[in-house]
Amino acid sequence: MRRRVWRYRRSLASRVIGLTTMAVGLTVALVAYAAYMTVRSQLQSTLDESLMTRAEQAASSPTLSQLTTAQVPAAALGAADVRIAFLYSDDVRVHTYDYGPPLSLGQSPPEVEVAEGARSSSLRTVAATTGEDYRIAAVPSPEAGTALLIAQSLDSQQQVLARLGTVMLVFGLLGVAVAGAAGWAVASNGLRPVRRLTRSVEHIARTEDLTPMAVEGDDEIARLAAAFNQMLAALAASRDRQRQLVADAGHELRTPLTSLRTNLDLLSQAESGDLGPALPSEMRRELIEDVRAQIEELTTLIGDLVQLARDDGVRPAVEPVDLAGVVENAVARVRLRAPSIRLDVEVQPWWVVGDAATLERAVTNLLDNATKWSPTGGTVTARMRDGVLTVDDEGPGVAERDRPHVFERFWRAEESRSMPGSGLGLSIVQQAVHRHSGDVEVTSSPAGGARFVLTLPGNRQPLTLDPGADLMPETVDG
Repeated sequence: MRRRVWRYRRSLASRVIGLTTMAVGLTVALVAYAAYMTVRSQLQSTLDESLMTRAEQAASSPTLSQLTTAQVPAAALGAADVRIAFLYSDDVRVHTYDYGPPLSLGQSPPEVEVAEGARSSSLRTVAATTGEDYRIAAVPSPEAGTALLIAQSLDSQQQVLARLGTVMLVFGLLGVAVAGAAGWAVASNGLRPVRRLTRSVEHIARTEDLTPMAVEGDDEIARLAAAFNQMLAALAASRDRQRQLVADAGHELRTPLTSLRTNLDLLSQAESGDLGPALPSEMRRELIEDVRAQIEELTTLIGDLVQLARDDGVRPAVEPVDLAGVVENAVARVRLRAPSIRLDVEVQPWWVVGDAATLERAVTNLLDNATKWSPTGGTVTARMRDGVLTVDDEGPGVAERDRPHVFERFWRAEESRSMPGSGLGLSIVQQAVHRHSGDVEVTSSPAGGARFVLTLPGNRQPLTLDPGADLMPETVDG
């Protein structure tokens, strides 16, 4: 556990340097080992081929018999750089013709088999009594029961390999040092955009300045910076909406509170006699009704504000919802609120996935808006087919220039400024519809009023939810 914590506490630059150095060091080591073994094998192969050729030539030389009687030196056989010896099958001893150290063949040497004729040749490495290594080639001698041995010291070959190993070690260490420097250069230059991005993020966290960062290039760091800028833009937009909501809410709340306080002051002064004679009962009743209406308006406004500003982290219940049933429940509520308006409703079955309470609030707001604008005795028509709910009223309609602003918070047309309402109902409709991946728009009704078209994806048959599925959209408009 400690080792893992230590590894992740190291900086990215140090990890890049370490990984680069280890990778290059391992590569250099493998290449050096492969080169060393290749050279060693090649030298050994060349020496073996040379010894075997010279042994066969010596065995067929006419002067070989004279060597055994010491009538000619070994150099006469072209063997001045090697040692020549004979091995007799009946006397397992090596008879050399020089003054070098004795060769130790060990027990049951293969050269005996060569002398006996059981093998055509042998080639191996042996050690002299002084510890020096020799490469010995053995071939049958013309004399029966005798093997000719030619041995050559491996000292020169071992010296070449030692020098080669030293050179490879030095260059390997130099390569590792260069790799470390290269890793440091890569980490220093390659991670400079990361450090710049880190400083920008720390500056934003410290100052809360959501100004987008400069994006350079089109690599992964640039895409990360662009994605971070998108997050900053979304955060700035959310903060602006929050500030606008607070400002608009303060403005909207000020009017009913001022009116409510004025009416209460009038009632209080009337009770205390400061206004002279007591207020007539009719005027007193009107003031009380006005206070009650203002309290209801204030309650509605606060409810709408809570609906819009509620914490999106609290997820509503997600379940299959019968949209036709939702519409019918909303119609029943609106009929009680607007008994003077006729509601003509026709719906077809349509099932969606979402929150029934949120959808019912949206449909209720649409119908409330339609009844508010329709004249007394007028008709509000609602039709729902294949997930498309169309609501038509007989009011004055929505002007073309006002349609882009209908779903904005607290926006109210000039002709509606004197009518009750907070300007949040249609904004709540749009928010609820977008939460369910739907859409809502306003057009003109054939009856001359406004037509609101609400579209929600779904199915004509009841839906079955996968318990592990997350089908509720996360995004909320406004």
